[in-house]
Amino acid sequence: MDKIYVTGMEFWGYHGVYPEENKLGQRFRVDVILETDLKQAGKTDELDDTVNYAKVYTVCKEIVEGKPYKLIEAVAENLASELLKEFSTVLYCTVKVVKPDPPIPGHYKSVAVEIKRGRT
Repeated sequence: MDKIYVTGMEFWGYHGVYPEENKLGQRFRVDVILETDLKQAGKTDELDDTVNYAKVYTVCKEIVEGKPYKLIEAVAENLASELLKEFSTVLYCTVKVVKPDPPIPGHYKSVAVEIKRGRT
């Protein structure tokens, strides 16, 4: 299966368990891998035959900057679900959500979750 990588997207969101996270917000990073057949796009060189990266970014932005979730697991799940719904040619979607400098005890550069979802 061919893969499209859209990585390093950054958004400002209000996700977290603690009230200050929901009030102050913070930066989140998102990486997406979309598995699809790119043969036709390679032959035709037409945007309509592939996944539009700008639309991928827009879907991710709307979710991460939209409704607050307690867990980044929920953010990732909603991202994967919406991307699979938006792009019918995508068979599998891997989503990684990174929360830099989380406000939890200890010294962490970041925490992250990565999920892979596909069509049933």
